[in-house]
Amino acid sequence: MAPTAIALNATLKRSGGDQSSTDKMLALIIESLQREGVKSQTVRLADLNILPGVTSDEGPGDDWPSIRTKILDSDILILGTPIWMGQPSSVAKRALERMDAFLDEVDDAGRMVSYGRVAAVAVVGNEDGAHHVSAEIYQALNDVGFTIPANAVSYWVGEAMGNVNFVDLDKVPEAVTKMVDTVARNTVHLANLLRRVQYPGQQ
Repeated sequence: MAPTAIALNATLKRSGGDQSSTDKMLALIIESLQREGVKSQTVRLADLNILPGVTSDEGPGDDWPSIRTKILDSDILILGTPIWMGQPSSVAKRALERMDAFLDEVDDAGRMVSYGRVAAVAVVGNEDGAHHVSAEIYQALNDVGFTIPANAVSYWVGEAMGNVNFVDLDKVPEAVTKMVDTVARNTVHLANLLRRVQYPGQQ
């Protein structure tokens, strides 16, 4: 059976409003994953009530537990974020903070519940900063047990002080298309390997 994937869209925009560049980038990745035989779903985090905290359930009204279940039911996690003030969005950071709970959620062999899952990143913005943002997210995802494949980011940034968004481009640049396909190919390859052979536990 082919791997499954979940994409978390950490745009600040709720559904039904302005178009989201993050959504466009994630759609490209999902389309490429589908060509690899991967069934995917996208969750727009801004539409949900994700309470602040570092546990898997922060009580009444918290929508995070259902997202957590979808993450752990998937082999691949794609976290998509816009760049704001040179950093990942506050919505992306909220999701990463909630995944901090994985540090204490381990099996009998001491493996975090997230072990064996592959993660990649999608970044969009109007100024340089994609490498900085992806580096922040890479480290956070690795800290909470995800495995990062080679070249696991697809990004687009416009010129400094510009006003053109990714979603407004008439044509997706060839370099972005190549990055998207690389992300899909490498994440699926690694996910298949980890499905066959899980990390060793504590001896």
